[in-house]
Amino acid sequence: MNTSIHPPMQASLWLRFLTVLGLVALFLALAPARPAQPLALSASANLLTLATQQPSTPISIIVQKLSADRSTEQRIARLGGVITTDLPIISGFAARLSAGAVPILAQDANVRWISLDTPLVKHGCTLQSCVDSYRLATAFNQTIGADQLWNRLLPLRGSGIGVAVLDSGVNPQQDLYTTFGSNRLTAAVSFNEGWNQSTGDMFGHGNHIAGLIGGNGSRSNGAYVGVAPEVNLINVKISDDLNQGTATTSSMLDGMQWIYNNKSLYNIRVVNISLTDSVVESYNVSPLDAAAERLWQRGIVVVVAAGNGGHGPNSLAAPGNDPFVITVGAADDQGTTSSADDTVANWSSYGTTVDGFSKPDLVAPGVDMIAPLPVSNTYLAQTYPRNVIVGSNGSLYFRMSGTSTAAPVVAGAVALLLQDEPWLTPNQVKYRLTHTTRSMNGATGSGAGMLNIQSAVVSSLILSSANGGISYSAAISNLTSTVGSTAKWSTAKWSTAKWSTAKWSTIRP
Repeated sequence: MNTSIHPPMQASLWLRFLTVLGLVALFLALAPARPAQPLALSASANLLTLATQQPSTPISIIVQKLSADRSTEQRIARLGGVITTDLPIISGFAARLSAGAVPILAQDANVRWISLDTPLVKHGCTLQSCVDSYRLATAFNQTIGADQLWNRLLPLRGSGIGVAVLDSGVNPQQDLYTTFGSNRLTAAVSFNEGWNQSTGDMFGHGNHIAGLIGGNGSRSNGAYVGVAPEVNLINVKISDDLNQGTATTSSMLDGMQWIYNNKSLYNIRVVNISLTDSVVESYNVSPLDAAAERLWQRGIVVVVAAGNGGHGPNSLAAPGNDPFVITVGAADDQGTTSSADDTVANWSSYGTTVDGFSKPDLVAPGVDMIAPLPVSNTYLAQTYPRNVIVGSNGSLYFRMSGTSTAAPVVAGAVALLLQDEPWLTPNQVKYRLTHTTRSMNGATGSGAGMLNIQSAVVSSLILSSANGGISYSAAISNLTSTVGSTAKWSTAKWSTAKWSTAKWSTIRP
């Protein structure tokens, strides 16, 4: 049978088909248009808001990339921006461009996330706390049991362990030398912009942190001794000496990159970070959290101040919100060696992060902490003269409170533990510290409790690890273990950096 369609019949079918197509087209033309679906932009909400409200404003940003491809950097130039520094530790870079260009950049297929290069916040003393407190601060080493480790048969004083201090710089000083005259300040670099780009500290915060970690008390005839009096200190200056010692995210990332690259050269096993970001976001997008986890993976224990914001939805910011690092809250030992009167400072930050993790991990003494003041004309000493203490031999010290001063107590304690067991990983160190704490009877905001380094050292919890089942930040899932290993670092140059006023939280009324 012949099944072919005859030409006249074929033409008729085509005519009907075209008529249907025409009706469909007419229907589509008359039908209400669907609302356009918003583009999913890889940028923080506050940044997109700024792009809408102030499109012509020049801003500094941190860009995290999905691959090493340089097309994103080229797009920055086409958008009228400029790269200020490479940040291989997070597979990204810092740049400066107009806010209105951000939504365009956020559509780049190689962009993982864009954040503001936000100012960081120190968590140190305030005028109120500085005036009200005049107790000696020699009790904290006894409170955490460090003094029981200094003079045992095999003394633990942090010898040979490197602790990096990411802060406002550290000045060479008597308390940071060995008894044989060798300088334990073994390296010093600067990544800050501002009035004093040397590695010295004219603000006064970094000096205080270094003294609490590793001062040997020689200037005070043994009255004020740090937790690890023989530790090596690595000075990584990232904050400005003016503008109340403010740092930026990019300057901190520069410092963290240097630590990552130089870990083996200076045996850097611990890093102390006594500041936090000024914005709160998920650890999966924060560049500071990503960098902190890269250091953690590198075998460096990251110790971070929780902040001085008390309890609240915005009290825990990066890197203290990261689930891997050791986040430290501040306790008040009341200047006594008795544990019965210990409390958690009511301004010490605690709570649940935006990702659902409980912080801090533990607390350590952080109220009325006294450390050497090697330079008398620092910003803090000039601003809070009543916090300056003159020793019997004319030497100067400074009193300060905050989670800023609690974190270095833990950093020094970690150095003691690592001197005893240098093979421990950061996860093992964290487990050991958080499972040997002294209970504070359920004190709100104490985490696992009060640090007890003597118990941690003698504990039988030899190889147990913390952070089991927790995923690393999504920001570093595409990075290899060699990220940043070939980067060259020198004094960072920032021609357009902006420095905001640091926020000093109220500590004591």
